Amino acid sequence: MPLHDIRRLIGASSELDAVRKKAQRQAILQQAYMDYFGYAPVEFASLSKASRVGYIKAGTLYLLADQAAVAAKLRQLLPRLLPLFSKLEAEVTVIKVELQVNFPQQKPVARVKKNKLTIDSIEQFSKLSKAVRDPSLKLALTNLVNNRTKSGD
Repeated sequence: MPLHDIRRLIGASSELDAVRKKAQRQAILQQAYMDYFGYAPVEFASLSKASRVGYIKAGTLYLLADQAAVAAKLRQLLPRLLPLFSKLEAEVTVIKVELQVNFPQQKPVARVKKNKLTIDSIEQFSKLSKAVRDPSLKLALTNLVNNRTKSGD
């Protein structure tokens, strides 16, 4: 079986060719975005690491930010960014910033099992709450006794 150049295979299909052109446009916009922040003042350097070019829909370019603070700063820079992207992609007439937080996958936290207190323990805590002088500790013990008495534990 002869080897084919992947570009030729992708270009042979009109559907895949459209996807390739869209990906190339996306790559050009992303590179321009990175270049802009490469020459921008130092305080903007972190913006390029926490955001990226998203997609174009109906003449609107969407920038995706990882954090709310980054999104807010990008919104302030939109008047400077619009001419840059409009020059590269005539279709772009508006830029919007979307927050797209990427949370790392975490294991669910195991629920803490409540140990039931015996009636004797609740009475001991009640006596202790009356004997303690520290007001915050007294309040905590009183709340513990009241909560355990109400819930029937």
